[in-house]
Amino acid sequence: MKFKEFQDCKALLDMLDDSEYVMKYKYEIEGKFEEMIDWFLQVKMGINSRPVPVYMSNNKKVNLLELYMVVKREGGHRTVTSNNLWAMLSKDMGHDYEDGEYMRIVYAMYLDVIIYYYKFKSIQGNVREDQSRGGLGNDDMAAEEGRRTMSTGCIPNDDGEHYALFAGNDWMGMKKAQKRRRFDFRQAEKAVNEANRSVLMNSHGYNPV
Repeated sequence: MKFKEFQDCKALLDMLDDSEYVMKYKYEIEGKFEEMIDWFLQVKMGINSRPVPVYMSNNKKVNLLELYMVVKREGGHRTVTSNNLWAMLSKDMGHDYEDGEYMRIVYAMYLDVIIYYYKFKSIQGNVREDQSRGGLGNDDMAAEEGRRTMSTGCIPNDDGEHYALFAGNDWMGMKKAQKRRRFDFRQAEKAVNEANRSVLMNSHGYNPV
């Protein structure tokens, strides 16, 4: 699998819904997942300052696929943060409890935007498929969410989930996002950088690689 457009990323992320498939081909998928993140950050976002693979200050590697899967398993970034689960997730991944804050930083810097964009494109695809069938039927709610997504550039009911897009999770950031008519990568990159600064300023013991 080569990454030439976001549909290639979406295809890989779709595969990750099958946990048995992930376990069976774990090592192959890990490499492709890192390749996908690197492509998305450099080509889509124009960010060249995020080294992949990711290593901690003690030279221990952070497995981005595992980080994605464990956060997804626990309900997403917002749930993990609200329930103070980063330390537990860090331990589950083979790191120390005190590395939980580092895992949160890595998630914000590497995974947050691509996951948001994946949800955005998935809802877009659902509503377009529904419209192409020429009927709404039982998909009224999904179609309505898709229309809102396509018109505002935001995912319904997802306002507080993605830290990097809403730096500091403040209301002004959300209002600005809701004004966008399409997914704006330049705006997303700016928000990511603001989020990174905010995360790093409020973190202790973080040593950028």
